[in-house]
Formats: sequence, structure tokens, C-alpha cells
Amino acid sequence: MLYPTKTALVIRNDLAAWQKANVAAFLSGGLTHHFPEMAGEPYRDADATLYTPLIREPVFVYGADAEAMRRTYERARNRNLTFAIYTEPLFKTTNDNDNRASVAATPRDALDLVGLGFHAERKIIDKLINGLKFLA
Repeated sequence: MLYPTKTALVIRNDLAAWQKANVAAFLSGGLTHHFPEMAGEPYRDADATLYTPLIREPVFVYGADAEAMRRTYERARNRNLTFAIYTEPLFKTTNDNDNRASVAATPRDALDLVGLGFHAERKIIDKLINGLKFLA
């Protein structure tokens, strides 16, 4: 099934494996909160055990170096999109309040971006991620 929307994560290539997974999880959670239509229906197994919903459509994960990350960020800003970010300093914080304070204290041009999350019309996402390759 081809969805009219697309969800894409862009993660900096030089992160450790655990950091890539961590960033992807945080970005996906943030997007699903802001775009609740991303969530599907709850799952139930044959024994009637109930499980939480999952994101209803594929999430495409791309890798980028710092320059491509910044370029993708600017493309999204120029299109006035609402999107998720994850910055390098958030690896050193331990709670959401400190995370938000870290971002709030940093001018947008100085954000050390390691992850971006997008959900929008398919054509818009395709323009944002143009030139990026899937995360290896």
C-alpha cells in the first residue's frame, strides 16, 4: 500500500550503533506524539493479549554527514515544516527537562544536529531527503 504521507529519519552516520538506535527511537516517539495519525490500531494476538499500536506506515531511515544533516534541516525550515530534532548534547542529559533546556540555550545555527525526523506529504519528504542514502 502506498501512503500519501511519508516518515523519514535522518541520522548522522558517525554515531555509535547504540546512539543511532536511541536517536531513531526518540525521533519516532516525538513524531508520533505530534502526528497522532501515524499510529495504527492496537495489536491483539490469538489469545486476546493486547499490545500497543505501532506506527502504521514504514519509517525510512537515512544516513548523513554533518553537512548533509544541516542542508536537510534548512530544507525543512524553508518549507515551514514541523519536525523533530536530536542534538549531540542530549546524549549527556538524563531527562526531558534538561533536553529541552539544552536545545533552548542553543541558537538554531549552532545546533549540533545528529538526528532529524519528518512526517509530511510523500513529495515533500522526497525533496527533503534528495541525495541521501539509507542508513548503513
